[in-house]
Amino acid sequence: MLVTFTTKAYADITMFGVVAIAMLKMMGHSVTVPSAIRAEDVPEALRRLTSAVEAGKSPPPPVDKDTEEPSVSTAHRALPLINLLTAAAKDGCGVMWK
Repeated sequence: MLVTFTTKAYADITMFGVVAIAMLKMMGHSVTVPSAIRAEDVPEALRRLTSAVEAGKSPPPPVDKDTEEPSVSTAHRALPLINLLTAAAKDGCGVMWK
């Protein structure tokens, strides 16, 4: 499953479902897909996500044992979503995902 985050203030961000669900949990939001965050709630979701990433409270990235590729840290995976939330908060836009 893929999850795409959208807002009027930034380009769409698509993530693997497992990663997107983990990010939604870090934001303190429902893991329901599709769903949305109202514009007035975006700054709090951004704060929670950045706090969780900085504190290292995020779950480890999923590991694919069938490949020998290096894993990507949760902090790196979260960066595009943090940028999207930052732009949405700045412009007063809501965020949706499907």
